[in-house]
Amino acid sequence: MFNWMKTAILMAGITALFGGVGAAIGGESGMLLALAFAVLSNVFAYWFSDRMVLKMYNAREVDETSAPQFYRMVRELAERAQLPMPRVYLIDEAAPNAFATGRNPEHAAVAATTGILAALSARELRGVMAHELAHVKHRDILISTVSATMAGAISALANFAMFFSGRDGEGRPTNPIASIAVAMLAPFAAMLIQMAISRAREFEADRLGAQIADDPQALASALDKIHRYAQGLPLEAAERHPETAQMMIMNPLSGGGLRGLFSTHPSTEERVARLMDMASTGPRPAARG
Repeated sequence: MFNWMKTAILMAGITALFGGVGAAIGGESGMLLALAFAVLSNVFAYWFSDRMVLKMYNAREVDETSAPQFYRMVRELAERAQLPMPRVYLIDEAAPNAFATGRNPEHAAVAATTGILAALSARELRGVMAHELAHVKHRDILISTVSATMAGAISALANFAMFFSGRDGEGRPTNPIASIAVAMLAPFAAMLIQMAISRAREFEADRLGAQIADDPQALASALDKIHRYAQGLPLEAAERHPETAQMMIMNPLSGGGLRGLFSTHPSTEERVARLMDMASTGPRPAARG
């Protein structure tokens, strides 16, 4: 319940920020237009996010004939989680990673790279896919997609702030410093809100995924292995579309001095430590319904 309240507060923060950028651009009318655009963005994200993301990654759908072991694994885990069978996709990328997408459990899809299938044991891969199904069960993918869509839209709106906010009769900015501040700080704040949503949800998906698979150690081992294997193996589609990084089980973006600040995921060490603690005490039964 706390995580849902936190997510609601963060989403409200993104919406308020959207309105604030709109107000900076065009006053009250700009705020109303920005909020209307936010609603349209949310509707578009709700209906088409899964297709958009899968196309970005050139994912190909597989079935029991084309990928029998992987498909059966997902089906068995979906049954354990009491979820409808999701569509299953493979991505021809060497970088090990996986994600889930879709607007609800009835319209969900899970995808994994060929690299993760090669890098992990069957037990570890089972833990990873249980994690992704945990996201589906909690409807995290819709929340993260909507927040990513709005954060990207805020960034685009803020870029217009320097040109359209507070103009005098001769078309010059009446407060250029404020315009620059909005253009720089609004996208920054939107990213922080978006990433806070993602980090909170990753811990919960690790917990529930370990319960679904009934094997916290397998997911802990998988996370550690993905973290080591992924270094030096960039996921090109994620680099082109960084707003999708939060959907992955492991941050796929290349590093830098601010990597910790802008990471969409908690540290691998902390995730592994929590799972190993869970393994030592014994996982509680997965929530039903």
